[in-house]
Amino acid sequence: MNYLNIEKKTLNKVAESLNLLLADYQIYYQNLRRYHWHVQGVNFFDLHVKFEELYTSAQLVIDELAERILTIRFKPMATLKEYLELANVKEIHAEKDSEMVSAILDNHKIIINQMRTVLENAAECEDEGTTDLVASLLSALEKSSWMLDAWNTKS
Repeated sequence: MNYLNIEKKTLNKVAESLNLLLADYQIYYQNLRRYHWHVQGVNFFDLHVKFEELYTSAQLVIDELAERILTIRFKPMATLKEYLELANVKEIHAEKDSEMVSAILDNHKIIINQMRTVLENAAECEDEGTTDLVASLLSALEKSSWMLDAWNTKS
């Protein structure tokens, strides 16, 4: 049964771009976990909590993306090997607070770009479900980026 009322073959690009977004989010999530565990210094309390907030949010996004891929009748990637091979977000081993925040903002740029690609692909086949999901994720990530950028700005 085609409960989406969209031809499956027209959703190929949507599924591919969602899987790339999923891979990016998985590496981003792991970067956040690393920073949460390794943050030190005068900003420890602020950043430790912020990084936990971000990775908790990323964990939820990962599940939403995988479930959306399943909803449109495709298979989400599910191995670290696949994520590492496909993702545009790379593991980053920043050590200083400002380097960690800058690395997260760099991850956000990549993810935001991929979200826009997903939105373009979803619009082409009138996949409003994917558009709605990714548009809300994009808005939230843009807000997080603004806040991190404000924290990282030198006065």
